[in-house]
Formats: sequence, structure tokens, C-alpha cells
Amino acid sequence: MFENLRADFKAHGRRWGAQGFWVMVVYRFGRWRYGLRPVWLRKPFSLAYHVAYKGVQVLTGIELPCEAEVGEGFVIDHFGGIVVSGYARFGRHCRIRNGVVVGLARVEDPVAPHIGDHVDIGAGAKVLGRIRIGDHVIIGANAVVVRDVPARHIAVGVPARVRPRTDLPQVP
Repeated sequence: MFENLRADFKAHGRRWGAQGFWVMVVYRFGRWRYGLRPVWLRKPFSLAYHVAYKGVQVLTGIELPCEAEVGEGFVIDHFGGIVVSGYARFGRHCRIRNGVVVGLARVEDPVAPHIGDHVDIGAGAKVLGRIRIGDHVIIGANAVVVRDVPARHIAVGVPARVRPRTDLPQVP
């Protein structure tokens, strides 16, 4: 847990006041508590997690449950309006901004997006449903993504149109 917290602190620019960093502290604590055995020992830590989770959610406007899978270097760039489903999966070095929703397309289908490494999600974007986002993808501000995005592409618009990225060197 502490190695992850050091990496999160570094990813958030070594700023103690970054709301995203405090959300990650609570998230990492919530993940860590699952490893406690026996179950009776875990109960008080679970209570502490739920109180801290609700406090961070109210203070920052960011909802990141510990059931979601988040890779190293995950950065929450801006304050507020961020909702991540507990079913979501993020790769390494992803960045999200204010107003982003990563979640279910329908409650009846409890599967959220699987997001690859080095993905940048712009402000207000909605990434919904049983989809996969490849590595090195940019999702533009206010885009609504409801279908797969291949690696090294950009998704923009409502509904999102997918185009190849031209700013990356070509892979052999």
C-alpha cells in the first residue's frame, strides 16, 4: 500500500493538497483492508474506509470505490463530478479530469469499461458499457464513448468518432 501511495503522490505532482491524491489514499486503504485476516480484524478497518470514502466523496465530488481496479500512476487531475464504477478497470498511467463518468451503460448489464495504459480522458467525457479502450488513447472533452477504441486512437464527439492519432511515432 505504501509503495502505491508514494507513486500516487509523485503522479499528483508531489502536492499534498491535490484532491485526487486524497481520493487515491482512501482508495488504496480500501484495497489494502481486503487483505486483512481474520475477517473480524477487517471489520473496524472496513468501517473506517466507508467513513473516509463518504467524506472524500462529499469533500471532493469524486467517487472512486475500492472495487474498481486502478493501475499505478493513476491521476485525477481536477476537482469534482467524477464517477467511476466499481466494475471499471484502468491500466497504468491513466489520467481523468472533472466531470468524467466511467461506468455501466445499463444497470441490468453490470460491466464497465476496461481501459488500457496511458489513456487520457478529457473533462466531461462519458465512457460507458462493456467496452475496451486500448493503450495510448485520448478521449476528448465531453465525448460519449459507447464502443471499443483501438490502441493509439482518439475518440471525440457525441457519439464518439474514432480516429488514428497522428502525434505518436508509428509502431513497426
